[in-house]
Formats: sequence, C-alpha cells, structure tokens
Amino acid sequence: MTSLDVLVSTTDPGVPLPAYSHPGDAGADITTRIDVDLGPGERATVPTGVKIALPAGYAAFVHPRSGLASRHGVTIVNAPGTVDAGYRGEIAVTLLNTDAHETVSLRRGDRIAQLVIQRVEHAAFVAVEALPGSHRGAGGFGSTGSGSIGAAP
Repeated sequence: MTSLDVLVSTTDPGVPLPAYSHPGDAGADITTRIDVDLGPGERATVPTGVKIALPAGYAAFVHPRSGLASRHGVTIVNAPGTVDAGYRGEIAVTLLNTDAHETVSLRRGDRIAQLVIQRVEHAAFVAVEALPGSHRGAGGFGSTGSGSIGAAP
C-alpha cells in the first residue's frame, strides 16, 4: 500500500496526530481536544487540535466512528464533513447525541471521528440544453426500491 505525506500540526503538544488503528484501515482516528458532555439530543462542535495541509487534488472527509454510534448514539451532524486542500485551520467535528435519555461524556483524547483522505477530481461544469438518457432517468429517492418499508410482498 502506498502512502501520501500529509503535513500535520497541532494546537498543543498533548494532541495526538491522526492514527490508523489497524493495517489497511481507511480512516485515521482523530480525538477531542477538550472534555465535552452531550445531553440527550444535544450537539456540539468539538475541536480536535489537528490542522493539516493536503496536497492539491485531495480532500479529507470526517466520518463518524461506528463504536460511538452503536454504543452511545453519537454521530456527526454533517457526515461526512469535508476538509478542503486549502484549509489550514483546526479541524472541528460537530457531534450529535441521538440518545433520547443518556448523556454522553467525552474526555480529552477520546477518539471521536475518522479522517479519510481521498483523491478528488475538479470538474468542469458544462451547460447543455438536455442531458443524455440513462437507465435510471430522473428517478430520485426510493426509485430503485420495490416497495415501502414493512410492506408485505
């Protein structure tokens, strides 16, 4: 597997760099820089203390962690969040506690999201009078399904 050099700086020496937990992982874990308590239904924008410099033609996407979602109902409001190659500020993650009853307490250093680095294309948008046809056509949400949820066959 090839690797891409991504320059990283932190807001203070105690902030860990993004790190992959296992060989072959797509996402590198990033952590919270502060302690935060999220009550039921609450959201907060949580700083990570991480700043990156991506090469042109790349973007970083901030994804939720499946363990936080399954164990505590914590997700990312705008998942995945996009970090553009030209952004040099601190990466922050807007977390949402979807649990209706329990407060979730996160402490400095807790893993809160995954950073996925991907090559991205820069498109040239070309105006046309009409688009070419396709098998799907203009079908939108639910157009590939065979019925409503819970409907009997």
